[in-house]
Amino acid sequence: MPDLGKYADTVLSAYAVSVAVLIALVALTIWRGRKVRAEMHRVEERMRRNG
Repeated sequence: MPDLGKYADTVLSAYAVSVAVLIALVALTIWRGRKVRAEMHRVEERMRRNG
């Protein structure tokens, strides 16, 4: 790990926040994808029943 000097806390906390935001975005994307996929299945099933 490079020597960050007096900015080590700031740089490392920025990295931590960035990683946390990326993880949150991935989790949100997966959650919304599952929600949309379930809704699509419901609509397709309804259309299949109604012709």
